[in-house]
Amino acid sequence: MDTTSGAGIWSLLPVIASLILAFLTRDAVFSLVVGCLLGVLISGANPVTGLSELLRRSLGNEDFIWVLLIELCVGVLVAFYLRTGVINSFSTWAMKRIHSPRLAGGFAWVMGLCVFFSDYFSPIFIGPIARPMTDKYRISREKLAYILDSCSAPVCTIVPISGWAVYIAALLVGHGPITSADQGMTVFVQSIPYNIYGWMAVILSGLVAFQLVPNFGPMRKAEERARTTGKVLRDGAVPLTGAEFEQILQREEGASSLLFYFVIPNLLIIGIAVGSFVFGETTLILEAFLVAVLYLTVAMAVGRHFKNVADGMNVALNGIKAILPAMLILAAAYCINSVSRSLGAPEFVMSIVSPWMTASLLPVLTFVAASTISFFTGTSWGTYAIMTPFVLPMAMALSGDTISNDVLLTVGALTGGGLFGDHCSPISDTTSLSSFGAGSDHMDHVVTQLPYAILMALITCIVFYFMGQAIPSSPVN
Repeated sequence: MDTTSGAGIWSLLPVIASLILAFLTRDAVFSLVVGCLLGVLISGANPVTGLSELLRRSLGNEDFIWVLLIELCVGVLVAFYLRTGVINSFSTWAMKRIHSPRLAGGFAWVMGLCVFFSDYFSPIFIGPIARPMTDKYRISREKLAYILDSCSAPVCTIVPISGWAVYIAALLVGHGPITSADQGMTVFVQSIPYNIYGWMAVILSGLVAFQLVPNFGPMRKAEERARTTGKVLRDGAVPLTGAEFEQILQREEGASSLLFYFVIPNLLIIGIAVGSFVFGETTLILEAFLVAVLYLTVAMAVGRHFKNVADGMNVALNGIKAILPAMLILAAAYCINSVSRSLGAPEFVMSIVSPWMTASLLPVLTFVAASTISFFTGTSWGTYAIMTPFVLPMAMALSGDTISNDVLLTVGALTGGGLFGDHCSPISDTTSLSSFGAGSDHMDHVVTQLPYAILMALITCIVFYFMGQAIPSSPVN
């Protein structure tokens, strides 16, 4: 066994096993749990105590709890929307202006471009709003999930007003002439045109949403099923939302006001999230959702949308129960990510790629390595943290410690490569949230989206190869 990088090639086995099982069984949670157990065995730990320790380490960290709390808020928020009937009201309003499948899919894509500040917020906010329209016009849930996924993390990497931009800029500090966060941000902004995969993900999904590019692969079959039979989900599919949402009925006594029960809470969410980022240099996503839930609780109580306190609690609990499938996949994904990193999977991938790093091949190999690591770990930010200290000094050395086109090309390749896994890996949190937002079967979403992602990744590799050969290492302003 290769020990140069943790467990060597064995470090990839838990995720590979999980992926194979997931595609064969279409049961993501079962597959991920098996992968976690396999990782514990490879590490040499006792299966019982090792799995228990893995659960505590993976699910007891602040990142998971933060995302979990956001999902809980979203579950309650959607349940409140259903009780007030505003989602149906908004859909009725929008449907008067949207008269075709092309516009219904395009509407979801355009909304995704507008929610550019958080990859978590985008799919869980847009999905429930767009879903009634895409269902009406027989657009498959798989396609809606693809649109949501392609307008979450990819948009965040090509718009500098996001937490992604701040994070990547911070990682660049200390390399070459980059000595401050402001300089790091400047370099990141200059590298955005070189984030080929990010641009392609957004553009291609828009072309697919507006039906300007034909569907292919499993997505074509899903769309044919939806169009000919009206089944937006395949027979036997398990959507990543529980049946509890369907049990929430609107009270006839309460008036359904789009302004008070839909527009204001959404403005609160967007205003707090964007305002905190612009003025406070942090994005208060969880706080934004909490404020919206508290506002809606008071507004609905005043508007008599609850019979009593017990009725209000029952609506909220049904919303929480409905998102349990998404929470389970998210928890399992965090565990498999943790065990994969502990076995040294990212380092093993880098040990394979690093001997091939040359000036002309640095961009394409950076993209390939970052794509592989992010796909097998399901995390973009973890990939950036691992690879930035490795590839950026190489790029700086090749450019004489100046911010050259080669450096910007490498940063763009790193950004896009880390994005690849977050965009399409079945163990990625944003992939799970996109399935949840669309009400799609998780593995159906992964299977239908993967051919698009792989095609874009292949084209990106070709582009980076020729750009690496052609772009001179001259300083940029």
